[in-house]
Amino acid sequence: MNAVAFPLRPGRRRATAAEPALAQRIALVSGANRGLGFEVARQLAALGMTVLLGARNALAGEKAARSLRREGGAVVPVALDVTSTNDVRELAARIEGEFGRLDVLVNNAGAYFDVDNQASSVDMDLVRQALETNLLGAWQLSETMLPLMQLHGYGRIVNVSSGCGAMDSEGASCPAYRVSKAALNSHTRMLASELSGSGILVNAVCPGWVATDMGGHGGRPVADGAAGIVWAATLPTRPAITGGFFRDRQRIDW
Repeated sequence: MNAVAFPLRPGRRRATAAEPALAQRIALVSGANRGLGFEVARQLAALGMTVLLGARNALAGEKAARSLRREGGAVVPVALDVTSTNDVRELAARIEGEFGRLDVLVNNAGAYFDVDNQASSVDMDLVRQALETNLLGAWQLSETMLPLMQLHGYGRIVNVSSGCGAMDSEGASCPAYRVSKAALNSHTRMLASELSGSGILVNAVCPGWVATDMGGHGGRPVADGAAGIVWAATLPTRPAITGGFFRDRQRIDW
């Protein structure tokens, strides 16, 4: 997973830049053609950002973006399978060529909520697939998009995680999902530490149980879960809140 090579990649300790106006910010949301990602894209666009709506299926992405454009948002559908190195590299090059910057990255794409499995009997292929999407996909996307943030000394990376990935979380179900999110949390902390002082803030957010295709019926409104993600995506530079795990804007234990 090598990052796209942009010229003159600045070091992580570069002096932070002034916060760009909301209307100047470019945001990328993965897995955004439906559910939680779609609502995050809606809320970011409502703030005035240009939102790149990432979707594996081009038709689904265009349909979702068209819906948000009817609401007045500046939303551009982009082909993005986070497990595809080619997709990620091609998108980074496109963003660099068309926009010259990326200010917000929401790693929302996720799957494999294996509620009926247990750690002693889960199919290892399922575990690999969960890690490929929930951990490595977010890792690859962050690494490849990072130079676009470093060029301007400003960025917000939000990893959509889950409380069931916390180390003290109880329960035996969803082993592949739990382990992948626990690993994503660890990556969040490492990346935040590496980028400390660079103007790029990295945090994990648990949206809680929301009523989506993956979450199922009975969860809270998706807008409520998305609001915490949007909060992390728009954090001010001072104070620099980074390397945290949050639910509804409140810090929770790893």
